[in-house]
Amino acid sequence: MKWYVARRVAWAVVVTWITLTLVFGGLMFSPNPNIQRATMSCGVQTGDIEECRENIRAQHGLDKPLTERYVDYVLGMYTGNWGFSRTRNQPVTTAIANAWPYSAQFLIPTVVISVLIGYALGLYSAFNQYTKTDYAGSFVAYFGISIPEFWFAIVLILVFSVILGWLPVYYETTVPQQYGWLSWQNIKQLILPAATVLTTSLAGQMRFARNQTLEYINAEFMKVAKAKGASEYRLMIHHALRVALVPLSTFLVGQFLAILWTGALVTEVIFQIPGIGLLGYKALINQDTSLVMATFLIPTFLAIVGYLLQDLAYVVLDPRIDYGDR
Repeated sequence: MKWYVARRVAWAVVVTWITLTLVFGGLMFSPNPNIQRATMSCGVQTGDIEECRENIRAQHGLDKPLTERYVDYVLGMYTGNWGFSRTRNQPVTTAIANAWPYSAQFLIPTVVISVLIGYALGLYSAFNQYTKTDYAGSFVAYFGISIPEFWFAIVLILVFSVILGWLPVYYETTVPQQYGWLSWQNIKQLILPAATVLTTSLAGQMRFARNQTLEYINAEFMKVAKAKGASEYRLMIHHALRVALVPLSTFLVGQFLAILWTGALVTEVIFQIPGIGLLGYKALINQDTSLVMATFLIPTFLAIVGYLLQDLAYVVLDPRIDYGDR
């Protein structure tokens, strides 16, 4: 196990480096509209576009060789020096620190609720197969999986914000600062964003939990437990769920990453929540290289750590799994 963990950690470093290299290369070889606009504006004022272009490139460190810029930036990312965001006029670490609470306040509860309720509905639906409850749960699951998040968010805004006027359209950053993060004024702003993300994530958890549970309902150990008089609750929790948690943990990591990417990006852009997703979107549009690299590194790091913890959790959930040959 120790050798396996050591190799996974070493491979995590390699994967992170590959990701940084690909993103850096894509941004370096794409045109930068901010530099072009600044060059044209300076050229109109001074009449010498070439001199303006050289000065602006020097200000942004683009006059250095590409290899030197690449080495400096990769070393800076690994040492914690994530650079300076020119569009926000602040260090990248400060921008990330200011943005992550806005994402965490609705993404973390969404993940927890989707797991608890999704697994519970999936188990109940599997143990009550072909009933009205099962059909209703399956309809909700397929609806949540099929519906586009951006379209569903717009529909929610039209119904609950524009027509009924119950909830605000956009997120106001002054509300949590004035009333607090746990205040009703702030929670009211998060109902529509959380509902948008929860619809998709809850449906995925429920559908996968149902399918995995159905594989073990007719297993021999379930028949034996039922013959001994085990209640339906004990069959679901202590027998079916315990076995199904091994494949469900795999889906959980992938679902969390999907929530982090699509939920944080699409939802925050639509509702204008100043979290990691909106921060990365604006950085990508403005080609703020340092900030884009940081926002790509965070999900990559979470994915690597998540899948490592997932593999280690397999041993706890099923001691028969051996990592000796891996």
